[in-house]
Amino acid sequence: MASVDTNVLLRLVLDDDAAQVRRAESFLKREGPLWISNVVLVETCWVLLTGYKWPKSDVISALRSLQDSADFIFQASQAVRSAIDFYETTKADFADCLALEVARAEGQLPLGTFDRASSKLPGTTVLY
Repeated sequence: MASVDTNVLLRLVLDDDAAQVRRAESFLKREGPLWISNVVLVETCWVLLTGYKWPKSDVISALRSLQDSADFIFQASQAVRSAIDFYETTKADFADCLALEVARAEGQLPLGTFDRASSKLPGTTVLY
């Protein structure tokens, strides 16, 4: 199974550069479904939020759309699904939600954190 980096995934999500989008879509058609690593997923969220100033709700919609698509396979897909659910209902950022859910899936809890927003998630231990 082929995978994509953040730049390719962004072209597919944003549809903002005709030439690159065409190449990304061709790769998807030829090699799909495409595997998306947790690192690429976190970077993609960060770029959409900070670089493109997308509202959190739009990022969540994009994540759900990607996950529901037959064109993509996520690393730790159940952890990603749970992380999206937490991200939607908390002030914690997506990276923290995903780190917690991957740790939970691996049986590696509690997750120690200094982050106040993340510390409200079940399975974390705040280190004051």
